[in-house]
Amino acid sequence: MSEAQIERSGEAELRLRGVLDYRSGPALREVGRSLIAGGRSPLTLDCSAVERSSSVGLSLLLAFMRDARAAGVELRVTGLPDDMQKIARVSGLMDILPLDASPV
Repeated sequence: MSEAQIERSGEAELRLRGVLDYRSGPALREVGRSLIAGGRSPLTLDCSAVERSSSVGLSLLLAFMRDARAAGVELRVTGLPDDMQKIARVSGLMDILPLDASPV
């Protein structure tokens, strides 16, 4: 199990990794907001390195979507892990999330 982190992975890409839960969520929220505000559009959020996620992970994605909209940045999400997809389906969020079907 690794520490959760969001980091810039290129000019137009962010990478979210580790375990997303109530312990890691608040710090990821603040760092993500800052990275999105300073990002280029379109911006890709790669979630393929997320090891495990509670509903906090989906909450973060929704918050990042709001941040991107406020910053005038188009945000696309790639590599959404199975556990996050299951939570999104149950929550009715699959049609709301800006998922990119192309491979990471």
